[in-house]
This record gives sequence, structure tokens and C-alpha cells, in this order.
Amino acid sequence: MTLKTTLIDVKELAALAPADVLIVDCRFDLMAPGSGERDVGKGERDYREGHIPGAVYASLDSDLSDLSRKSLGLGRHPLPLDTAFSESLSRWGWREGMQIVCYDAANGSLAAARLWWLLRLSGIRDVAVLDGGFQAWVAAGLPVESGDVVREPRPASVYFDAEQYLVDHATLRNDAQRVLIDARAAARYRGEVEPIDPVGGHVPGALNRPFSENLREDGRFKPADELRAEFQALLGAHAPSDVVHMCGSGVTACHNLLAMEHAGLTGSRLYAPSWSGWVSDASRPVAKGAEPG
Repeated sequence: MTLKTTLIDVKELAALAPADVLIVDCRFDLMAPGSGERDVGKGERDYREGHIPGAVYASLDSDLSDLSRKSLGLGRHPLPLDTAFSESLSRWGWREGMQIVCYDAANGSLAAARLWWLLRLSGIRDVAVLDGGFQAWVAAGLPVESGDVVREPRPASVYFDAEQYLVDHATLRNDAQRVLIDARAAARYRGEVEPIDPVGGHVPGALNRPFSENLREDGRFKPADELRAEFQALLGAHAPSDVVHMCGSGVTACHNLLAMEHAGLTGSRLYAPSWSGWVSDASRPVAKGAEPG
């Protein structure tokens, strides 16, 4: 079996033997996240009503983030500690060398891209996002099951390679060589609207590439060569390794990072606190409108 490292389609996933793959349902509704164990969010309710057979559930708030760290200026969805992420992997029954497939709804695979990137951060590369998400699976007439899936836990211990994959506040502000790409919608980037964070606008010098531009009308990613041409036009003479991605809270930025990797433009990094982390310090500059050029 050739392991997939960026995207996988529904036919390829359906052909995998259940013992060879860990499937993770990452559906999450930012407007209906739930407030605790008894009040689960819409994404988890959707999972229990119907999911890809064998899939476990990952919550953006509790598995892919650590909301207790928001007071540290790390944004609305701070990264979990690697110890906590190891516990999630153990609970899901992950073992080294198995294919991981994460999926979301067909709205851009946002939380799935976040899990894909967290696994990359952990040194795990045999992970792919299901192209088109859960809707593509259903549209193909493939089976679904309801309820919770509990897998046999396995010991897991991973470590985040922050130096290779992450950029902190100071580096973002002082690195003159970096190219910063903001994945938010254009109106939020320009500061015309800001429905979530206390300040509108963008980091001075940031370029805007809304994550939605990575997708076709059917919710699947554009072909790799098309993505490559679009990102290269944005980067100009800069190498992919000069790129730093951001968004509102470090989630949709992973979608742009995934798109670049799928296009063969490897080596970009993430500013995980993103806009919500940047504006947590009033001394940091804010720009509005479109960047010149």
C-alpha cells in the first residue's frame, strides 16, 4: 500500500483494509461548539448520527486545541501540548506506520487540515485529508454507521518540532525575509468587518489568500498544478520555505499549508496564534485595506 501524505479520495479510502487505517472525523461547527461533556457540539452530534465506518471523533476545541491556554496570548485556538496530543493518539489507537485519514464536512476540511498539520508537527507524515469530506463519501453511495467508535488504546508519545514548523510572535515581527499569507476572507483581512476578534485588519505586510480559493465548486481541492501556479504567482521570487501562514486562530491557515504541500511547494510554516494572538498585545501594529502591489 502506498501511503498518502496530503489528500486521498473516497475510492482510495474505501479500498483500504480497516486494520491498516485510522480514520478521524473532525467535523466541527464554530457557531455551535458545545460547552462540555454533556453539551457536545454540532460536529460531534453529526458524527454520532452518521460517520465513515470505524472513524473516531476529534474535537477542534478539546483534541486539536487547548482552550485553557488562551490567556497566554496564543490565540483563540491555542495548540495543545504534545503530551496531550499523544494522549489523543493513544486513545484513537494509532500505531506508527499506519495510514491516517482525517475528514471534515465539505466546507473546506478546516479542522481536518488542522489535524493533518498537527500530525506533521509530530513527525507523522502518513496522513491525508479526505478530498471533499464526508459529503463526498455519502455522495459516492458508501456506507455510514452511527454511534461512537472506541478503539483499543495504544501507547503513543510524540514531540512537536516547533523549530521547523512554527513561528512565534517575535520571529514574525522581526523576520524581514518571510512572506506572510493570511487565509481569512478578504473583508476580514482588510478590516472592513470583524465578527470574532476585538480588532479588525491584518498584520502589516501580510498577503491575502482566502482558503476558499483552494477549492473547486464541489468542495474538492483544485488540481495540484493549478494550486502550484496560483501560489507561485503570490510568492514571486520567494521560496516556499519563506512562507508563514496565518488566519484568525491558526485553523484555516492549515488549509493553505496543506494546499501548498499538495502542490509540491514544501517547507512553509505556521504562525499558530494568528490574528487573535497578534492583537492580544495592543503594541503590535495593525494594517487595514489592501496591501500595495
